[in-house]
Amino acid sequence: MEVRYSGTVTTPPTFFSSRRNHRTHEQFDVRADDGSTFRVIDNVSISPRVPARPGDHVTVQGELVHDRGKPPIVHWTHHDPGRRHVDGFVELGGRIYA
Repeated sequence: MEVRYSGTVTTPPTFFSSRRNHRTHEQFDVRADDGSTFRVIDNVSISPRVPARPGDHVTVQGELVHDRGKPPIVHWTHHDPGRRHVDGFVELGGRIYA
């Protein structure tokens, strides 16, 4: 399901290599303006790194995924080079990272 949330970053970004495609990703948690929480997972092999810090306000567009026992995630927060998926983004400080 495609979503767009605005909220406040609650954790500093951490980086990891995907086990599936070995691309570098960043992740950080956000408390949405409606009070819900989710984790942003952004492929920084495709889009620029988002210089988010706790307390920053962001708008995130991407695909929402629920994984039992874990916080919901929003991924596909970047453009799709293959043009098969809706483009997502992270907006921070008036700049779009996609």
